[in-house]
Amino acid sequence: MSTQPTFAPKLIQENRPARRGPLLDTGSHIAVVGAGAFGGWTALWLLWSGFRVTLIDAWGPGNSRASSGDETRVIRSTYGANETYFNLNVRAIELWREQQQRWNKPLFFNSGVLWFCYEEAPEMIEATQPFMKKHGMEYMYLTPKEAVTRYPHINTNDLHHLVLDPYGGYLKARESCQAVNEVFVRGGGTYLTKWAKPNALVNGRLESLTLSDATEFKADAYVFACGPWLGKLFPALLGDIITCTKQEAYYLGVPPEYTHLFDAMPAWIDLDGEDFYYGIPGNAYRGFKIGVDKRGESFDPTAGERIFNETVLAKARAFMAHRFPALQQAPLVESRVCPYENSPDGNFILDTHPEADNCWFLGGGSGHGFKHGPALGELAAEVISGKRDLEELFRMR
Repeated sequence: MSTQPTFAPKLIQENRPARRGPLLDTGSHIAVVGAGAFGGWTALWLLWSGFRVTLIDAWGPGNSRASSGDETRVIRSTYGANETYFNLNVRAIELWREQQQRWNKPLFFNSGVLWFCYEEAPEMIEATQPFMKKHGMEYMYLTPKEAVTRYPHINTNDLHHLVLDPYGGYLKARESCQAVNEVFVRGGGTYLTKWAKPNALVNGRLESLTLSDATEFKADAYVFACGPWLGKLFPALLGDIITCTKQEAYYLGVPPEYTHLFDAMPAWIDLDGEDFYYGIPGNAYRGFKIGVDKRGESFDPTAGERIFNETVLAKARAFMAHRFPALQQAPLVESRVCPYENSPDGNFILDTHPEADNCWFLGGGSGHGFKHGPALGELAAEVISGKRDLEELFRMR
C-alpha cells in the first residue's frame, strides 16, 4: 500500500555543519507570535528559562480558526523508522503527565491507540518496534478474533491484525492551549490578543512588529509560530514551503445501547495507506470523532468557511458504517475544520530567517504536531536562546 510521508516523515540524513543561533542574554525580551501548541509551549519554556516573553495571537489560544483548535488530538509515539519524532513524543508524554498533575487539570487521556492493520508487517509499526523495546515499551498484537472479543463493535473481517499501543491516547486540544496560556500569564508572561505583522529588516535584524491597533512593538528576538499563517506573513520565503489544506473532523451520535463500548475504547488509526482515518472516543459527551488525515483542498485559514465537504463526509461515513456497523445510521452531531499547515516533507521547521538571526520560524506541524507541543517547546527554547544547536531534521538550510 502507498504511504503518506507527512503521517510519518522520513528521517533525512544530511552531513551539514552544525549551526547555532546567537546566545541571548538572560532577561532578553522575546516576542512569540502564535499561541497554539508550538507557540504557547515555546513561550512558556522561554519564560521558565528566565526571559521576558510576550505572546501574541490574533484570535486567542485554541481559537476556532487555528490548527490547534477543536476538542481533541491523538497522541502516538509510532513514527516508523523516524526516531527523532519517537523520542520527542516519549518526552512529550512525560511532560503532559507532569504538567497536568502540577496544574491539576486533566489534559492527557491514556486510552491507548489501536491500529487497524491490513498487512502482515506494516512498516509504520514494525520500524517503530526497536524504539519501543529500547524504552521498555511494548505493543500488544491482536488477531481479528481476539479484537472482536475485546471490541465487539468493531468489524475486523478485512484486517490482518490489530495493534494496541497502550502508552498513547488522546489530548484535550483547545483546553490545553488555554491552560498553557493561563500558566504563562500567571508566571509573569504578557499575552496580547492582536494581529502582528513583521516590519522591514534593518541591518540584518528584525527590529519591530506592527500590531492590529497600528502600534509598533519591539523586542530583542521574535519567534513566528503562527501555523498556516506563516506563509502569509513571509510569502517570499515561506509561501511555497508552508501550505494550508482543509482537513475535516466529524462527531457522530452513538446509539445509546452502544455508548459504553465506544466511550471506553482506545483512540484508533486506520493504516490503509490512503485516507488514514483516525478517531477518538467521545470526550465530554460530544460524540464519536472521526478525522480525515488525507490532504484536502487548499484553504485560507483567515477567511475560509468552516463548512464540511459533502463528498468527504459521505466517504467517511461509508468507512464508519463498515468499520463500526452500529454507526451506520448515526447522525452527524458536530463537524469541524482543521487547517493543516503542511511543510513539503512533513517535518517541523525551526530555523532563523536567512537574513535576520533574531527572527525565528517555528512551524510545519503538518497534522502531527500538536502532541509534541511541550517537548518541542522545551527544545525550541534551548535552540532559540542559543544554548543548543539547531535540530538537523527541522532546519530549512
